[in-house]
Formats: sequence, C-alpha cells, structure tokens
Amino acid sequence: MRKAIAAGSLLFFCALFCASGQTSLVNSVRALIARQDLAAADGAARAYRSKAGTTPELAAALSWLARAALEGGNLVRADAYAVETRELGLKLLGGGRLDDDAWLPTAMGASIEVHAQVLAARGERAEAIEFLREQLKQFAATSLPERIRKNINLLTLEGKPAPALDAAQWLGSKPRSLAALRGHPVLLFFWAHWCSDCKAEVAVLANLKQTFAPQGLIVVGPTRLYGYVAGGEAAAPASEKAYIEKIRAQYYSALGDMAVPLSAANFLAYGASSTPTLALIDRAGVVRYYHPGAVSEAELTARIRSILK
Repeated sequence: MRKAIAAGSLLFFCALFCASGQTSLVNSVRALIARQDLAAADGAARAYRSKAGTTPELAAALSWLARAALEGGNLVRADAYAVETRELGLKLLGGGRLDDDAWLPTAMGASIEVHAQVLAARGERAEAIEFLREQLKQFAATSLPERIRKNINLLTLEGKPAPALDAAQWLGSKPRSLAALRGHPVLLFFWAHWCSDCKAEVAVLANLKQTFAPQGLIVVGPTRLYGYVAGGEAAAPASEKAYIEKIRAQYYSALGDMAVPLSAANFLAYGASSTPTLALIDRAGVVRYYHPGAVSEAELTARIRSILK
C-alpha cells in the first residue's frame, strides 16, 4: 500500500514538474504539500537538487517544507528545514543583495519566521524575540523587516501601547491620531489595493462597525503604495494613489467613512507584511489583539466584546 502511495506521488510530481518546463519546483512542492504528502514534497526537492544543484528556488522550496512541518506540529523537522534553508540562502547570497533575486527573500523570510515560531512553541519566547531582533538588524536594508516585525509583534505587541500611526498622507477624511482616539476602542485594518482577502473582509468589518459603533468603535484602515497598479503595471505615486481611490470606491464603499492613513511606515511598525492584518486597541490605547490574515466575524465580535466589558 505504501509503495502504491509513493508511486502515485511520484507520478503526480512528474506530471507537475518533470513534464513541464513551465512549472516551478516551488509550485510542485506546494502542490504535494497541499496533498499532505510531505515525504513526496521532500523527495521532489532532493531530486531537483541532485539534477540542478543548489539554487535560490531550491531554498524557497525548502522554506515551504519548513512551514508545512511547523503547521503539522513537527517542530524538530520544521526547524531542520528552517536551518537548512537559512544555510543554503546565506551561501547563495554571498555578498550580494537579497532582493536582487526573486526567490531568496521568500526563503530567508520563512526560515527566520519558522525558527522563531519553533523557539516560541518550545517555551523559549525570550530567545525567539532576541533572534528576531538580531535578524531585523541583519536584514534592515532588505524587504524583510515588515515580515520580521510581524513575528516580533506576534510575540510582544498584545498588552503594549499601540504604535502611533503616520498620517502625513491619507485618503478620504483626515485621520485622527491614536492618541486623539483614546476613550474609543479602535480596530486597525491594514489592507492593500491588490488584496482579495481584504475585499472579502469588508462585509465583516461593516457588520461589526454597525453593531459596535454605538459603543464607540472606530475602524481605521491604513494602506500603502506598492509602486504598481492593475496587472502589476508600474505606477508613479500620484497615479497609484488615484488607482487606490478607485479601488476604495468600488470595493470598500461599506466602509466609506473609514479614515485611511497612507504610509509604508505604518506597515513596518505593525509588521503588516501580509494583508489583511488586524489590530484591536482598547480605550486606553493598548493593543489587545493582533492578527495577520483574515479573521471571522465571530472571532472579531468576541474580541471586541471582551474589551467593552
């Protein structure tokens, strides 16, 4: 039976990768992980390595294996993949720039994230935070700080005063500072013009706003410029800002009075490397809930009720 499963996985891998020069190793590994066949995904990475050697894409593929092992609760295996990814990534990087390669930021970012989460899961929270802060310094001049900050915030932000928001630029009505909003519960909703999950979250937030606005809830929706518009077409700041306004009118009308600070600095401060990211701040200005990714209405309702007691 086990041989039959292995053979089926091998055929699946070959159908995805061997027979198509257009399919990447990463896509093949992720497809096998989605089938919950970590062994075959590992085998695909090793087969690729024996044929193509050590490449940035191999490092990225190993980083997906690290994430899959962590999600499956195998801390030892997850950390082994994370360490292997990091060692390979640093070797490939040499003295070059991380962001000059398409795969290395993914690989290095995931290896840092998984190792920190493994440490935290083992009860080594202080060590995880120290490691992340070291990585934040090491990769300060790259695209990784938002992602690293996200992981620091996951371990430290709840129970701490909310970082101030940069509101020098905005969309819609001029945002009030978080200090000026003391006395109100505040829900921060970090979103991006390209983010489908953000659009799906709008209905949830609109319902919550209708329910809790009488008790003072204020929703603030920070966003940022990415340097492109539809189809990945490069855009100057003024053109992208006009495009975001168009997207906002089309998909975010249910939150039409939501203040929208426009600044990459806010994403860095809150570690919003993935969108949506949500942060719930109590009336005293303290973060009580921090969550990268979409959140259900039931979960957010419970969180908001908990700070209104």
